[in-house]
Amino acid sequence: MRYALRKIATMFITLFFVSVIVFFSFSLIPGSPAMNKLGTEATPESIKALEHEMGLDRPVAERYGKWLLGVVRGDFGKSYSYNQPVTKLIADKLGATLLLSVMAIAITILVSIPLGIFMARKSDTKLDIFLSGFNQLIMAVPSFFSGILITLIFGVVLRVFVPGGYISYKTSLIRCIGYLVFPAFAIALPKISMVSKLLKDTVMAESGKDYVRTAYSRGNRTKSVFYKHVLFNALIPVITFLGMAFADIIAGSIIVEQVFSVPGMGRILLSSISGRDYPVIEAIILLLAFFVVLSNLIVDLLYHKFDPRINV
Repeated sequence: MRYALRKIATMFITLFFVSVIVFFSFSLIPGSPAMNKLGTEATPESIKALEHEMGLDRPVAERYGKWLLGVVRGDFGKSYSYNQPVTKLIADKLGATLLLSVMAIAITILVSIPLGIFMARKSDTKLDIFLSGFNQLIMAVPSFFSGILITLIFGVVLRVFVPGGYISYKTSLIRCIGYLVFPAFAIALPKISMVSKLLKDTVMAESGKDYVRTAYSRGNRTKSVFYKHVLFNALIPVITFLGMAFADIIAGSIIVEQVFSVPGMGRILLSSISGRDYPVIEAIILLLAFFVVLSNLIVDLLYHKFDPRINV
């Protein structure tokens, strides 16, 4: 219990420091959101008036304190560009991004674990050499480029789906999932390569340990030793990697969304960066940081569950 409480406290401390860095970093960037909103032909008086209305003329520390209190209450302020609460703006887009991310991690798990086991079984064969080389190739291809290739092959040539024909999960969940399979697979491809290689390597490492030889000497069958002992221990670092990869998958979803025209957080993030809409950018970055530390927390707790000796 103390281990879990310590990890949760560490999570909140990390988020606090992230909020400080994010808020003060944007405060140091030259230029004024008010000028960006009014245009280059705006008079200094009108810019100062809008800055006063937005609260940008207040001291940075005072603005940060007010913003942080709002964040604790779930209020990230008001968007400069969209003129609506940031919380509502992100909530409308978060569903598509999270659904895409969950599908990507599900595809990663369903494909990479059987593939890693198969590669470990076929170790040092010609098939293993081919799969390892192919794995390295897939690992080096960025998700957005995989998305472009998938759109070209399955969307334009084979016409399996209509590029840009996204259907909201609020309209039809089944049709939405059917469309998101393709961007989810583009996001999952490099992770499948990494996880399957990691699992193969850990299985091979575990197979040569003393406890495995002891299990065989007691007359246990090969499958029993493999699935009850070797695979169980080999999956622990894989679970750790998958937990840390989930946050990376969310970040990857934001990029791939642009390729497949999915109206998720990626679209408002890019428009907010170009429009200096700092409240939206700060909220999205803090949200991504939250997913990072939350996934790390879950992994740490699971790791501690599998091996109670871990206490740091």
